[in-house]
Amino acid sequence: MSDSLIDILAARSGIVCAVGAGGKKTTLHRIARAHPGRVGLTATVPMTPVPDDVGAETVIGPAETLAALVPQRAEKHRVVVFAEPSVKAGRLAGLEPAAIAPLHRGAQFDVTLVKADGARMRFMKAPQPDEPALPPGVTTVLPVVSARIVGRPLTDKLAHRVERIEEVTGARQGEPVTPTHIARLLTSDRGALHRVGDATVVPIINMVDDAATAELARQAAREALSLTDRFDRVVLASMTADEPVIDVVYSA
Repeated sequence: MSDSLIDILAARSGIVCAVGAGGKKTTLHRIARAHPGRVGLTATVPMTPVPDDVGAETVIGPAETLAALVPQRAEKHRVVVFAEPSVKAGRLAGLEPAAIAPLHRGAQFDVTLVKADGARMRFMKAPQPDEPALPPGVTTVLPVVSARIVGRPLTDKLAHRVERIEEVTGARQGEPVTPTHIARLLTSDRGALHRVGDATVVPIINMVDDAATAELARQAAREALSLTDRFDRVVLASMTADEPVIDVVYSA
C-alpha cells in the first residue's frame, strides 16, 4: 500500500503541494508516514502542528534559522517539519514560497510536502486570483476536494469562497453540489488547475467512505477526465482509512 500510494500520487520525489479543501493535511501526513525516504513537511500558508504519529522532528524559527537547522536535523531524522513561528496559539506560520526549494535542496530531502492553500476546514474550495501559494519548482500538485460535499447544498458552512465556486462550476448557492460541479472545479484553470504551471497534477476526491459516495466520486472523476487532458487519473481516497486508496479512475 505505502509504495503504491506514493507512486499513484506522484509523491516519491521533488516538491509536492496539496491545494483545495477536504483533507490536505491528512493527505500530506499520510504520504509522510508512508514514504521510505527523507521527507520535509511544511506550508506556505498557516498550519497546525503535525500529529505525533507522523514521527517528525519539528524545527520552528525565522528563515535564516531554518536554513541552518533543517539540514542538520534532516541528517538524524527521517521526517522534518519546518515552519516559522506564529503569533496565534496552536498555529505555525507559512514560509515564503521562494524559501521552499532552497531548503529542499539544502536538506537533501527526497520529497518536500507542502500545504499550499487554506480552506477553513471546508469540503470544497475555488481559489482567489492570488491562490494557491505554490513555490517555484513545484513538481506535483494534489488538488483535493471532499466527496462529502456532493448532494449537499453549496453554503459557506461547507465550502470556501462560494462566489468563486459559483463562477467556476456553475453551481448555485443553496443548491446541491453535483458530480458535474466537482468535475468542472477539478478541470478549470480558475479552479484546481489555477497556477499549477507544468507540474504533474493528480486530483484527489477524498472522504470516499461508502459505496454510494464512491459511485458519485467515480462519476465526477470520469467526467473530469473527459473534460481535460491535463491529468490522466483521479484518485478516490479515504485518507483516514487503513487502506487510503479506494479507487483510481484513469483516462480512457
